[in-house]
Amino acid sequence: MKKTGKLFGVGVGPGDPELITVKAVRVIKEADIIFTAASSKNTYSLAVEIASPYIAPGAKIEQLGFPMTKDTKEVEAAWIANAKQIAAAMNQGMNVVFLTLGDPTTYSTFGYILRKMKCIMPEARIETIPGITSFHAASARLNRILVEGEESLLVTSGAYGGERIRQVQEVENVAIVKAYKNIKDINMALKDADLHTKGVAVSKCGRRDEKIINNLDDLETREPDYWTLILASK
Repeated sequence: MKKTGKLFGVGVGPGDPELITVKAVRVIKEADIIFTAASSKNTYSLAVEIASPYIAPGAKIEQLGFPMTKDTKEVEAAWIANAKQIAAAMNQGMNVVFLTLGDPTTYSTFGYILRKMKCIMPEARIETIPGITSFHAASARLNRILVEGEESLLVTSGAYGGERIRQVQEVENVAIVKAYKNIKDINMALKDADLHTKGVAVSKCGRRDEKIINNLDDLETREPDYWTLILASK
């Protein structure tokens, strides 16, 4: 009887291939098949581009479509179908890598895969390999300390504006990922929390077209960029 393969959820970091961990590189090189998430509207994968220096020549790469829609039934069906495709490869004895940007446990598509795999293949062997997050890479790029002493850090998504910032009292430091829409509301929330003055935004951190925006108000006059995050503190 053929042994079932293993699934590795691998974080490839924010953009610089040199920020991928040594363990992740080894697993990527040894993989029988590599899966990655892509929008159902295109076939491009930034995660594959980042990991490309370490992908073996001729390696099999499969892109899994994740529809960008608010239709919960369509999204749920896609998650299940993708998990079943991964499970099928594992049942053939393949060791499978699922590449994800940043860290697999932080705002990652791997989270959806992990939950569905536990349902359809509860006996599956799964290992998660952490990656450097965009906000850690940005703080390092800026030589900026995220937290120290007894301070706290709020990590939140800005996709729907600044409401999460308003809900947490006494926020000392905040990292806002997906700060590409509703930036006016995010700025308002940061100003109300006295976090705006020391805020800075980084777009496409670690990539060739990286940009650093020191005045957060300038984000309101720029074209929205999905790969934008904000670091702010009192």
